Parts: sequence; C-alpha cells; structure tokens
Amino acid sequence: MTDQSATIKIGDRTANLSVKSGTIGPDVIDIGALYKNTGSFTYDPGFTSTASCESKITYIDGDEGILLHRGYPIEQLAEHGDFLEVCYLLLYGELPTAAQKKDFDYRVTHHTMVHEQMSRFFTGFRRDAHPMAVMCGCVGALSAFYHDSTDITDPHQRMVASLRMIAKMPTIAAMAYKYYIGQPFVYPKNDLDYASNFLRMCFAVPCEEYVVNPVLSRAMDRIFILHADHEQNASTSTVRLAGSSGANPFACIAAGIACLWGPAHGGANEAALNMLSEIGSVERIPEYIARAKDKNDPFRLMGFGHRVYKNYDPRAKIMQKTTHEVLAELGHKDDPLLEVAMELERIALTDEYFIEKKLYPNIDFYSGITLKALGFPTTMFTVLFALARTVGWIAQWNEMIEDPQQRIGRPRQLYIGEPLRDYVPVSKR
Repeated sequence: MTDQSATIKIGDRTANLSVKSGTIGPDVIDIGALYKNTGSFTYDPGFTSTASCESKITYIDGDEGILLHRGYPIEQLAEHGDFLEVCYLLLYGELPTAAQKKDFDYRVTHHTMVHEQMSRFFTGFRRDAHPMAVMCGCVGALSAFYHDSTDITDPHQRMVASLRMIAKMPTIAAMAYKYYIGQPFVYPKNDLDYASNFLRMCFAVPCEEYVVNPVLSRAMDRIFILHADHEQNASTSTVRLAGSSGANPFACIAAGIACLWGPAHGGANEAALNMLSEIGSVERIPEYIARAKDKNDPFRLMGFGHRVYKNYDPRAKIMQKTTHEVLAELGHKDDPLLEVAMELERIALTDEYFIEKKLYPNIDFYSGITLKALGFPTTMFTVLFALARTVGWIAQWNEMIEDPQQRIGRPRQLYIGEPLRDYVPVSKR
C-alpha cells in the first residue's frame, strides 16, 4: 500500500480511493468502494485496465518484454531448468532443492496412470472427435473418478488434486491423440522423464520399440516451460472465476481448457502455421505484406504482436532457437515453412510499419512449426498448450482458494437494453 490516493467526483458525490503498489509493476486504484460512494461502476471491456486479484506467481512487463515466474526470468528457467522444476516453483514459490525435486518428480511420475475405466470413457466420443473436445470432457470427468480429492477446504486434497492433474494430463492428452488417429493407447513408463514419457505415449506403437530422441524431448520440455503460466490471461481468469464459486478443481481446469480452445487464445499457433502454409514460399511474402498493410484487406499476419507484449515476446527468442534445433536434428534445415518464417521475422524487425505498430513475432509464430516437425497434427496444438498450462492454472487456483479476500466473481455491466415497460397480452400485440 502507498500513501497515495485517488479521488473520483461524479456529480455531487465523491469517492476517495486508496492506491496499492506491488513489488514491481504499475500501481492500482482500489475501486471497491466506488459504487457505494458514487452509485457508479467502472467500464472496462476485456478488463484490460483492471487487476482482478493479488498474485505472487507470474509477472509480465509487456513494454519491456519481461516474463518472470516467482521472480525468475523465463529465459533462465527454459535454458537451465526442466518442466517439473518449473512446476514445483509455480506451486510452492521457490525452486526445489535436489531432495525436494527428486521427491516431487517421483510423486508426479508415479501418478501418471489414469483409472482404467477412463479408457472406456473415450469410446463414447466419435472416432473423429476433435482432441480438444475430448480433453474438455475427460478432464471434467476426473471429478467422477477421483472424488477423494475434490474437497477444496482440505489442503491435503488440494495438493493431491494438483499433483494428479499435472501427472495425468500428459496421459489424457496422449490418449486423446491416439484415439483421434485410431491407434491403441500406450501406457506411461515410470523410468522416463515427463516430456519423454509424453512423446512415447503419443508416438510409440505396440509392434515396435520406440526410443525417445533426447533433442526432441528437450524441445518438448522447453515448449512446456514456455507455456506453463502467463499471468491473468483469458483461460487463467476463467479458472479463477469458476473456482470462485467453490467448484471442484477438475471442473475448473476443464473450464480453462474450454476457454483456451478459442483461436484468439490457445489456437493462435495453429492459425500461424496455417498462414505460413498459405503464403507457401518466400517469393510470395511481399504480396502478403502488402495485404497486411492494407486496411481494407481482411488478411492479418498471425503470430505477430501480442495482447500484452509491446516488445519482442521473450518466449519467442527461446522458441526460435528450439525450432532450429528440432529442424536440424530431423534434417529439415531447408523446410520451406521455416524459410518463410525467417524472412517474415526479418521484415517484422526491420520494416517501419511493423516497428511502429510493435508487431514483433510471438511464441505462436515458432511453436507451430516446431510441433509440426515433432509430428503433431494441428488439431493437437492446443491440447499441448493445455497440458503445459495446467500447472499455471492449478497454481493460480490454489492461490485464489487461499486468498482471504477471495469472493465469488461477479462483473458488472452497462445496460443498454429497453427501459422498464409493461407486459402486453398476446391478443393485443
């Protein structure tokens, strides 16, 4: 809290509002008493100027291109850590000691299997069901299988539910993929790390041995780290809003998955890949750049700019390096999509139009190419995003439950419909 205050005067009514300060970042005006003192609400479509909560988990400075998890830069975590280490950090607030990491890794690894009855649950979906539709249904159904961890007032049950979701989400995602392509489910193996286990469950088949490529496994792990949490975005806010009603954690995460499915959120990397495919070759780039600059043309370059970042997305720099490593390992150095991507990136970083509008390449720009090279169809891209973001959702949900100021979410509105009017009998209408 600062000694500052803000005063809002509406007509003859005045509200003196306190100003709060975080450890870093802009101050916020506490408008909790605004309606009581003035009879007015604030109007903020999309809540882009409204802090919905206090949080210690993730900090973003969009103007400077900074992303911190519990104070640690995303670049350092992605370069030196692994995904389960980042999971521990997000959940508990500090990086684990060697003993803590060994214990945490063991607990996650030994909870990766799902209830065997869930395999029959999958057969209720059409064989060509979108994997995200399957994910929404299956994750929501976890509360029917694991009702020994749905009491949100019990810290132990919250911990068990948190670990279960982090552990079982790769298995459910891999099962959704296998069901989608018509192959048998592959059980997890406890001697593999998190990312390697997931790749094996996705790409192994019973008729031959599958050896995980360490370069691809590391790339997958890095993708998970880069998507682990991103402050109060649409899906995280959805999880918090659902959780504010007291809903069980499995239902809250299913709500987050449903929100993530939208093309403006989790589906952006698929849209970016489709755009690169549409452009097709470096020779056609000038045509599409001209279209992007034309206000009367509906075409938009996907994978450029960000709702929050007004500078280079820090995750995109790491993702670019990862993309090159994967393509080099798989012998795709001359991938035409990458050539188009690199030229578009060069233009975006040097063209005055892009610089002025701060349309820098974001993480979706590169992750789509990488996931395609790893062998995933575009329908799985958002599923992988949901898998990685689960830990962020869980950490945010736990923080919300433990927040003494937490109340059920109830946004207000500016009503612009008909004023009061009387009912007219149908015979007189």
